[in-house]
Amino acid sequence: MSAYEFAWDLIASQRRRHPDDTPEALLTRFRQDQVIIGPRFRIASPDTPLKANEDIWFYRTPAPETPVPYSCETVYEDDNLLVVNKPPFLATMPRGKHITQTATVQMRRATGNGELSPAHRLDRLTSGILVFTKNRKVRGAYQSLFAERKVTKTYHAIARFRDDLTGNTLWRDHMIKTPGDIQGHIVPGPPNAETLLVDVTELSAQETAQLQQLHDVTTPLARYTLQPHTGRTHQLRLHMWAAGVPILGDPAYPTILPEEEEDFRVPMHLTAYQLTFCDPISNTPRCFTVE
Repeated sequence: MSAYEFAWDLIASQRRRHPDDTPEALLTRFRQDQVIIGPRFRIASPDTPLKANEDIWFYRTPAPETPVPYSCETVYEDDNLLVVNKPPFLATMPRGKHITQTATVQMRRATGNGELSPAHRLDRLTSGILVFTKNRKVRGAYQSLFAERKVTKTYHAIARFRDDLTGNTLWRDHMIKTPGDIQGHIVPGPPNAETLLVDVTELSAQETAQLQQLHDVTTPLARYTLQPHTGRTHQLRLHMWAAGVPILGDPAYPTILPEEEEDFRVPMHLTAYQLTFCDPISNTPRCFTVE
């Protein structure tokens, strides 16, 4: 198979493809030396034969995306880190159908720093503290910090108020989520997902009234402070749903809502409120918080 045939098969088989990403556009990439063959990194021509265990690199043209009407706000910055308050609806990094409308792309463009890379990930619908590393030299140290669960994460979730749910309650369950499925599930088995319900605080009458009007609900509302001890996909959303208090604005629990009906004015109310850790470079305590 030639380099052109292989590359075009990749482009044509995408579920979401930019209408301008045509065979002629691919040939233009070849003419501009934008298609690379590995592992020896040589420039490919359209008729270059591909051999077993060789890689091919080229940039695909992202499909059109609906612009997210929010931007990341800088919370803290030094030589190694850029900490932002990520808005809802903005994915952390390019993946699937979300390429340009991501925090990583937005902040790389804003800073002009192509090495900017997230040290961890927030779900697209979750807002709050997101930590970026600013250069390759320190990236591994901070990413390992999160991978090894050496970071204390505190979240705020807004949901229906239940006075029988109290702080200092530990939720432990076995969760599964199949790639491609929208919902995860709690099933019998040894616990692999652990969340501490730290506190439950009923919202003020004013805040409750505003959110009730926005989401067309009538129930009393509360702020639930949560600390995940593990990092399962949709863990906090599933645990809140299982406790009988699905997060306000959640489009997957309990009912799956079509993404095409997504309304940027009506977010899911789950916020990464605070991150604390010992800095692996300076060995000093760090604490980042958003309101």
